[in-house]
Amino acid sequence: MQKKLFLGIDAGSSRTKAVLINKDKKIVGHNVQKTGMDFSKAANLCLTEALSNGKASLADIESAVFTGYGRNNIFIEIPKAVKTEISCHAKGCYAYFPYEITVIDIGGQDNKLIKINQNSKIESFKMNRKCAAGTGAFLEEMALRLDIPASRLNELAEKSKNMVKLGSFCTVFSATEVLENIQKGVKIFDIAKGIFHSVIKRVFEMDALTKNVVITGGVAAHNPFIIKMAAEAAPDKKILTPALPQFTGALGAALYAANSIA
Repeated sequence: MQKKLFLGIDAGSSRTKAVLINKDKKIVGHNVQKTGMDFSKAANLCLTEALSNGKASLADIESAVFTGYGRNNIFIEIPKAVKTEISCHAKGCYAYFPYEITVIDIGGQDNKLIKINQNSKIESFKMNRKCAAGTGAFLEEMALRLDIPASRLNELAEKSKNMVKLGSFCTVFSATEVLENIQKGVKIFDIAKGIFHSVIKRVFEMDALTKNVVITGGVAAHNPFIIKMAAEAAPDKKILTPALPQFTGALGAALYAANSIA
């Protein structure tokens, strides 16, 4: 029996994500792949894997919405539309937290700050696209200076007892600071935590925050300690993160696809 499914694909500059939801708007399959040089290839691979873990086929998809940096460069022969990443991230996050929230999406190449009111309407948004500071690219560059995989930053930061603060937002100057701290004999744990602190400081200063702050994106997905640090940095805010923080944009796109048929 053919299923009735809806697809959302978020083609980011660093990672591409796909989410499949059913008519009850429950996630039945999802996947993430490195975007690389070919948005369409990454999207098709995501779709294949999402269909596989959802035990579904292409014929089961009623409608799709593509979003993200590469949304206009995806070629899949299914009924589809495109939506902005701001609207899709907002819709995906509001599905988890249906009240007034500030969404902070920490991506591979940019950051987004979106304010959503209690009625799900976007009040305002800001994006940081001109500088890598506070993004996944920033973490990768700092990890390179520490001569470790970026995937190890979380475990190292958790062990810090005396965090060192980096004074600069600039990726180049921060890298210099990291090297200077290494030369001074500062423990790698304390540098790693300082790197996370720099990310939090950067995104928190993008705009004033509402009481409820939702942090999403690949950085949040792979570095849960950064969520704990964010809560400590803003004790007057409620710091939240969805079950699949890297997939909120794709989920929002899938929800738009479902709404287009309903």
